[in-house]
Amino acid sequence: VQLVESGGGLVQAGGSLSLSCAASGLTFSIWTMGWFRQAPGKEREFVGAITRRSSNTYYSDSAKGRFTISRDNAKNTVYLQMNSLKPEDTAIYYCAAGPRYPMTTPNYWGQGTQVTVSL
Repeated sequence: VQLVESGGGLVQAGGSLSLSCAASGLTFSIWTMGWFRQAPGKEREFVGAITRRSSNTYYSDSAKGRFTISRDNAKNTVYLQMNSLKPEDTAIYYCAAGPRYPMTTPNYWGQGTQVTVSL
C-alpha cells in the first residue's frame, strides 16, 4: 500500500494550498480517508476525514470553515483544499486510510508533505 502526498509548499498567510494524496495497493473506495498534521515539537493531530462515498466529512476546530476535504474514488485520490492559511498551519501534512471515523488508529500513512505559511 502506498499513499503519496503532494502539493505542499511555501505560502503567505491568507493564501491557499491544495494537497493531494494518491493511493495505490488498496481498494480505495472502501476506506475512510483522513488528513493529519504534525508541527515541529508537537504531536500529530487530526485535520479532517471523509467517509468512503463522501457521505460525511469531519474537521478539527482549527480546520473548520477554512479547509475542505474531498475524494475522487475513480482516481484513488483524496484532496485537502486549504484556504485562509495561518502561520500556525505550518506542519507536515499526512494522509491516512482507516476503516472508519473516528480515525483513532489509521491502518496506512503517507510520508507527508511540508506546508509552510509565512507572515
